[in-house]
Amino acid sequence: MSSIIVLTPLIVIIILLLVLNVIIVREGYVYVIETLGKYSATWNPGLHIKIPFVQSIGQRVSLKEQVADFEPQRVITKDNVTITSDSVVYYKVFNAYDFTYKVQDARLAIENLTATTLRSIIGDMTLDATLNSREEINQKMLQILDEATDPWGIKVTRVEIKNITPDPDMTEAMEAQARAERNKRAQILEAEGFKESAIRKAEGEAESAIKSAEGQKQATILAAEAEKEKRIREAEGRAAAIEREGEAKARAIALVKEAGADEAVLTMKSLEALVEAANGQSNTIIIPSEIQGIAGLAGAIKSVTKES
Repeated sequence: MSSIIVLTPLIVIIILLLVLNVIIVREGYVYVIETLGKYSATWNPGLHIKIPFVQSIGQRVSLKEQVADFEPQRVITKDNVTITSDSVVYYKVFNAYDFTYKVQDARLAIENLTATTLRSIIGDMTLDATLNSREEINQKMLQILDEATDPWGIKVTRVEIKNITPDPDMTEAMEAQARAERNKRAQILEAEGFKESAIRKAEGEAESAIKSAEGQKQATILAAEAEKEKRIREAEGRAAAIEREGEAKARAIALVKEAGADEAVLTMKSLEALVEAANGQSNTIIIPSEIQGIAGLAGAIKSVTKES
């Protein structure tokens, strides 16, 4: 009975030790295990049993991405302007052994490295370049910090410059410069507006003059074409009248020939033509040879016509 009483506390102690040394590693973490003070293993998420008094947890390491938001610091640019800048660094541990044994305080180390890197980069840039090249600064810092923290088992995933603030005196000077630039742009825009208005007005007047000249030219051309058309039509009318008169005479001659008119009839027609010619204004009459015998008669008819 006494032996059972002695064994019971021992069993309780053993069970208690086993319970206390059952380790559950949560997801997103790893445990660095030391055996008698020396690194022996890295426990991944899951159930593990630690040997009492022999093994110990050297460090619990988070594998999650972490954010380090550092205090603002004063930096001098290349053109000797003092600015205040603060940055944010995103990083994660990819090697728990290096993170535990190769750097004393990873966060402090990253903060100091960020500060020196930021001073180095901005020190080679003017104020205007610094204000306009934030993305370029972020990329340079990311590259430098990632290379520097790699031996520590740390991967820098992103670097952001939150604020770049010049000193108050410089801020006032920049605001005055900005106001001057705005006034200058306003004056330039106003002058360009007047210039554009004058140009448009001159172009409008020139276009109006061109249109007027073209209208007058078109009117002149149309009048000339109308006059030309009129003369052509008149000439065509006269030509048609002459052609029709000739055709009528030709038909008359043809009819006379068809009727078998003798020489006496033809002589009579010639005499009638002489009478019509005698009634005209011309004093000169050309007498065909066929009717020269009746020339005297034609003269007598002309005399009688004048007397009457």
